Amino acid sequence: MALGRLKKRRRKQVIAIALICIASVLVLLKFLPDNAFQFFRSPTEVLTALPSPNEEFRIGGLVETGSVARGQGATISFVVSDGTSSVPVEFTGILPDLFSEGQGMIATGKFVDGTFQASEILAKHDEEYMPKEVADALKEQGQYRPSNGGETDY
Repeated sequence: MALGRLKKRRRKQVIAIALICIASVLVLLKFLPDNAFQFFRSPTEVLTALPSPNEEFRIGGLVETGSVARGQGATISFVVSDGTSSVPVEFTGILPDLFSEGQGMIATGKFVDGTFQASEILAKHDEEYMPKEVADALKEQGQYRPSNGGETDY
């Protein structure tokens, strides 16, 4: 008889601990920043569903050849494209060493008055690499060609 009560009490304890763990995870998820699970949007997605000027998000694609222009100070402007649509980007700061025309990139920032105002730029890390999300978006557009002749670069 005592063994049955012990098992029942143990089962209640396990259920209570599991519920506390689930509640803790949900509370932690509630307090995460809005951009914690942020992927990127292609230029076509940005132009199809225009974001509000206050919305921070990521945009990804290829830097169009011949579009990089240096402005005053550390301001750089260029155009990012997914092969279908293009979005002008402005960035003030130091670009990554591997940033170049014709290469994949992802930028974080806001879309204001038709221009993406970038606060951070991420570039590919070597000649063969392109972020998987950028490659997948380009494949969907029919614009992706692996540089090594294989199926993927990532």
